[in-house]
Amino acid sequence: MVNSTAEQAGSEFDQAGYQKKSLAQGAYDKLLDLIITRKILPGTVVQERMLSSMLDISRTPAREALYRLESDGFLTRISNRIVTVREISLRDIIEILHIRKLLEVESVSLAVGRIPLEELDMCEQAIRNLLALSDPSVSEDWEVDDHFHSMVARYSGNDHILKMVMDLRMKTRIFNIKRVPERYVKGHEEHLVMIEAFRRGDGDRAKQQMHDHLENVRESIIRKLSEI
Repeated sequence: MVNSTAEQAGSEFDQAGYQKKSLAQGAYDKLLDLIITRKILPGTVVQERMLSSMLDISRTPAREALYRLESDGFLTRISNRIVTVREISLRDIIEILHIRKLLEVESVSLAVGRIPLEELDMCEQAIRNLLALSDPSVSEDWEVDDHFHSMVARYSGNDHILKMVMDLRMKTRIFNIKRVPERYVKGHEEHLVMIEAFRRGDGDRAKQQMHDHLENVRESIIRKLSEI
């Protein structure tokens, strides 16, 4: 009887902990989406009370989500009580893209010969389908872009590289096709060149293309920000 009661209590504790963690994750995901899609602009004050009310959750998971977003660099603390959406500066973008270049060129080197042809075919078809659209949405563009870069990082065989690449991409996502429209077609054409290099097993070509691709992204963002 005692063991049964203890097991029940433990089960209830685990379930409560899971629900709490799940609520915090949900709050994190929702607020992150609002930030990277710029529905909440840089400089906006974000409060526990506002987040808990918006998502109909208690303030504890809301607080955990805010702490995590601050730790990940999407929020900044002005004072003990005031947290705002952080402005990603030009220096931030340059540094992020520099790290991405190092990681993703290495990912290409590791992924050559590992990506199944069917995966490459599916990725190419997704890109061509997107380019055939007259007015693709930001989310459609990002989904296809994400598919390509996550595929390469995943087949590097290094889970740490994959996580770092995807985390850094979240920050560069703020600069989407609506802000840097000239990169939309060119960027995906560069993806297609890399896919062909992967098919041929041409690691040097694929690595150079990834290097040039991210350098082109960097230069486009710098030009766009200099116009503001």
